[in-house]
Amino acid sequence: MDNWNRTNMAETITVSVDSEVAAAYRAASTVDRRKLELLINLRLRDAARTDQSLRQVMLEVSRNAQERGLTLAVLQNILDEG
Repeated sequence: MDNWNRTNMAETITVSVDSEVAAAYRAASTVDRRKLELLINLRLRDAARTDQSLRQVMLEVSRNAQERGLTLAVLQNILDEG
C-alpha cells in the first residue's frame, strides 16, 4: 500500500454527499477525517483503474459495506469512538 499522507495529495476536489454523511464527517476528529479521506482516495483510485463504470463500483462498495453491517449509525459510532 502506498505511504499516503496529506502532503501527497496533489489536488482537492468537492464531492456532494447526503446531509448525514456530511454531518458525520464534520463531527469526526482530524485523525478520523484523514482516515476517511484515505479510504475515499483509495476507492476512487481503484475506480479509475477499472473497466467497470463508476456507478458499478459505487454499487459494489455500497453492497459490500451493507453486507458487512456498515450503516450511517455504525459509521457515526466508529467516528465517535475516536
